[in-house]
Amino acid sequence: MSLLDDESLWSSSVVANCAMNRERGLASYRRELGIDLPLTAGTRWVDLCCGSGKALAEAAREDATIIGVDLVDHHVPARPGLSFVVAPVDRWEPDAPVDLVTCVHGLHYVGDKLGLLVRAASWLAPGGRLVANFDVAGVRRADGTPFGATLTKALRDAGFTYDNRKRRIGFLGHGQPRLPFVYLGADDKAGPNYTGQPAVHSRYEDED
Repeated sequence: MSLLDDESLWSSSVVANCAMNRERGLASYRRELGIDLPLTAGTRWVDLCCGSGKALAEAAREDATIIGVDLVDHHVPARPGLSFVVAPVDRWEPDAPVDLVTCVHGLHYVGDKLGLLVRAASWLAPGGRLVANFDVAGVRRADGTPFGATLTKALRDAGFTYDNRKRRIGFLGHGQPRLPFVYLGADDKAGPNYTGQPAVHSRYEDED
């Protein structure tokens, strides 16, 4: 089958219409990611695929820095300590280390999921934390078959944590993880994933 490149994927109807949890509040971050919010003074938080940013507005405070990044420009008004960036999450990066990177169900619609996880881990300050919803079934070989335990092992060997039951991935502290896969493109015809919403499969081959 023909795989989509980044630019084609961004205009895909599956990605453009991914309204899942777009209006989510702060309580959903605790439920989905198992993290305690709001933030303490001085914290730098980046939320990828932030949706409207309602949750970020609930957590906003003048003595913390919160940046929401989303492909769609449909955000609540910015306020002191809170700003938004309209950009593909797989092309954007912060201008300074951050203490927390989150992504609630957004990785389901990203092409190079593994590449984004590696980049996000590199943004972390010492003691920082990355946590996101992630489904290993959304990462496939060139022929469309799942990597399964091979991928899970590679993630853990690179320093990531992965909870198969909760489909949650994490990384602690600044790192430069390396994963032995080469991204080939995206399949936006994969159909619903475990959330019940249409998602994107990411195709990779093993690195030589």
